[in-house]
Parts: sequence; C-alpha cells; structure tokens
Amino acid sequence: MRSHLLNDTTAERYRRTATAAVERVADKLAATDRPFTGITPEQLAPAFDAIDLDRPLGDTAAALDELESVYLRDAVYFHHPRYLAHLNCPVVIPAVAAEAVLSAVNSSLDTWDQSAGATLIERRLIDWTAHRIGFGAGPDAVTSADGVFTSGGSQSNLQALLLAREEAKTRDLAKLRVFASECGHFSVQKSAKLLGLPPEAVIAIPCDGDKRMQTVALARELARCTSEGLVPMAVVATAGTTDFGSIDPLPEIAELCELYGAWMHVDAAYGCGLLASRTRRHLLDGIEHADSVTVDYHKSFFQPVSSSALLVRDGAALRHATYHADYLNPRRMVEERIPNQVDKSLQTTRRFDALKLWMTLRTMGADGIGELFDEVCDLAADGWQLLAADPRYDVVVRPSLSTLVFRYIPADVTSPAVIDHANLYARKALFASGDAVVAGTKVGGKHYLKFTLLNPETTLTDIAAVLDLIAGHAEQYLGESLVHAS
Repeated sequence: MRSHLLNDTTAERYRRTATAAVERVADKLAATDRPFTGITPEQLAPAFDAIDLDRPLGDTAAALDELESVYLRDAVYFHHPRYLAHLNCPVVIPAVAAEAVLSAVNSSLDTWDQSAGATLIERRLIDWTAHRIGFGAGPDAVTSADGVFTSGGSQSNLQALLLAREEAKTRDLAKLRVFASECGHFSVQKSAKLLGLPPEAVIAIPCDGDKRMQTVALARELARCTSEGLVPMAVVATAGTTDFGSIDPLPEIAELCELYGAWMHVDAAYGCGLLASRTRRHLLDGIEHADSVTVDYHKSFFQPVSSSALLVRDGAALRHATYHADYLNPRRMVEERIPNQVDKSLQTTRRFDALKLWMTLRTMGADGIGELFDEVCDLAADGWQLLAADPRYDVVVRPSLSTLVFRYIPADVTSPAVIDHANLYARKALFASGDAVVAGTKVGGKHYLKFTLLNPETTLTDIAAVLDLIAGHAEQYLGESLVHAS
C-alpha cells in the first residue's frame, strides 16, 4: 500500500496519475455541450448503492472509469455558457494549476512550522485586499488592517459578528441587536444563533425599489433600540445581495454606525469583484469605513471553491478569535515574532487556498480579473434591456452587478397561483432537460426566476435562447393545465 503514498519514490507514478486525471477532465470539458444531463437523484442513486467501498478497485485508472459514470458524466458544469443559476463561476486556469500544487504539497496554514512561505503569501494577499478596500487610506485611518482566509462567506460573516459581539458595549447578550437588510444573506441569522443571541436579535431593515437597505428605516430602528436600552451590536450592509446583486448605501450606513457606535460589517462576498474593476470600483465607495468585510474570491474573482477571506480595519480585533495551545502556538511564539495564522482563524487545520489567488494575480493581474467581472456586469445590463422589452416577462430591478430576477407572465392568465406554478414548472423542466440551468427565488411572496451571470463566455444570444426555452416550458404547462381543467 505504500506505493500509493506521494513521496520521492512515487513521484513518477504521481505524474502519470495526475496527468491521466487532468486529461480525463479536459476531455470532458471539451465535449460538454450542455450544463447538465438532467439526471434525477432516483436515477443516479442506484449506481452508488451498488458500489462496495470495502472492495477497492486497486487501480487509479479503474477508479477514474468508475468516476466517469457516477460523477463526471452527470456533473453540473459551471463553465458552460448556459449555466445561469447560482453564484458559481467558471474558474481561471492559473488557480486550477495552484490547486494541483497546494493539494500535493499539502501545507496547513495554521502555524509557520507547517507552512513557511505559504503563511507569507496569505498575509501578502490580505494586505493587498485591505489596500483595495481602502483600509489604511486617509489621515485618520487605522493602518493595522488584517484578516484571514476562510472557507466561505458564511464563515467570514460568522467571524465578523463574533468580533462585533466581543467589541459590543455590554456582556448581556439579550440586549444585543444586529441590523441587516431584508435582502441580506441568511448566514446573518444563522451566525446570530450560533453566537448565542436571542431569536429577536436580528432586525430586518426594509429595502427600497432597487433592493437596497433603506437608511431612513435603519436610522429609525437604531434610535428605537437605543431608546429601549438595547445595544446596537452591528449593522450588516451588503455589497451584492444574493438575489439581486444590489449594493446597500455604504456611506450613509457608515455614518449611522459611527453615530450609534455599532460595528459596521460589509458582506461583499459577491460584489468583491468590483475591487478589481477599473470602471465600477466607485460602486463600493464607503466600504473603506467598514470595521470588517467579507470577500468571496470564489465568486467574482473566478477562483475554485473555496477561496474567501475576512478583512478587518483594525487587526487588533482578531484577538477575539485567538487561543493558545502549548503543542501548537504557545504564547512565546508571539514574543519571538513567529507568524501563526491560527491566531486569527476559527479553523485550525486549513488549506493553502490563498495560493490560487496568488497564482491568478501573478499570471493575469488584477486588471485581468476586473475585466472578466466587468464583462458579466455589462452582459447583465444588456440582458435587462432584453427582458424589459420582452412582453412575456416582468423583470424586477435594473442590475447593479450581474444578476437578473424576472418571471414569465402569460398574456391571458390572471391567476397569481397559476403564474407561480408556470414559472416553477418552467425552471424544473429546463433543469430536467439539461439545456440550461437557472435559479429561482421569491419576490413579494411570488415565484421568480433568476439569472446569475458569472461566465464571460455567456452571450446575449444565450440569454435570449434560454428565455425562449423558459417560455416554451411555461406555455406547455399552461396548455396541459387547460386540458386537465376542461
């Protein structure tokens, strides 16, 4: 069995095996003509039930053959231009090359004696991102910005709210309140629960017609809570909501946070791609006033999952996540100025995910990333024009980033329930066909469809074709419903 261990004696076997795996995936990518096969869980599950995990195949080639039938054949492929559903991006080749390096070397980013240069790469990327955010800029700015890579936006938001809780002006958890947009991410509520806050701790702030947090309503709630003796722990602003890509009014929110002494967190998991844009960076103006920022490079920086980070304006706040263990990061290491990332992280063992962004920046540069994100934002703007001019569809809001939310409206049907069912059916039927994948959500209690455009290879022609497919499926449903009703 030692022949399967990666070391100096098996380096050539590793080369052949990795090459075979890469060639298998490359062939699959080249031959993929639709984003999904349409297979159902019921159809695929028996293949897994038939596999005896206690009887190994003994050969990587055989295992790859099996993988072809149970995974690669039916995977959902985000690189296809008609995958338009969730916040999943096609990935850039330098980052995929980095995956091969980091998984083989297998550095762990908790302590220096497990990572060496990997620690410095992560720290340099944190500094780079903090600079892009604007931390440390201006005469009164804090210059000790810091941060750490995380598993994703949910973990980043959790850690941000942990810091906010510890920085709050009371230890009475029952008095703490978190203010977030009604269009914000569910991880805010989930984090509050994990942090021991009461169910009523998260206060949803209504949004305007553009799906941005209403600062008048925020000011009113902050004043009310303060007058009732409650403590504004944090305001979570969103720079790129999951459903609409909307960006909250960051400068105004920053002023209110300063007035009430609340921690300002910006969830820029989606909108962080604007940090690399030469034409849209102004949409994030005000983010530099945040106390903490979530960024998901695996969304708008075109990185493989996972690649995320939490940034803080004042690195001293990260002390709230610090614990010392004699076997790992004893206190003497601080005195010896040994850089240990575990001192800042909720995780202990942690992948060297930072290498993917490092390789991307060293190969493409920030402008290259920004240009890709600008392309999908431009496409969304064109798609909005297409939808707005199409009488078959109602589109909710002009996009700030690359998301379009809309629904099919039949000309001769007035029943809201029937319209809802037609849209639900169209999405399900489209997914089953494998021709395209779109997402869904609710707006005002009604079912809507959603394009999340993160693939620069997607064209307006693709969007128009998928709209025709959706209309066709919806019309089929309405026709069948009419037959059954008569």
